[in-house]
Amino acid sequence: MGKIVNLRAVRKTRERDAKRAQGDTNAAKFGLTKAERHRQTAEAEKARRDLDGHKTDRPTE
Repeated sequence: MGKIVNLRAVRKTRERDAKRAQGDTNAAKFGLTKAERHRQTAEAEKARRDLDGHKTDRPTE
């Protein structure tokens, strides 16, 4: 005799795995956490401020 399988549980497991795979795909595609986005924005702002701090008022000739 074969093993008895609950078809409802198999279906739910398959759907759960598909959703997890879709979530992993989206994470790779769009991929930064909120903290990483904030850190990246802060680094870009600091780089802009540092660059602006090195500017001179004299026109270049």
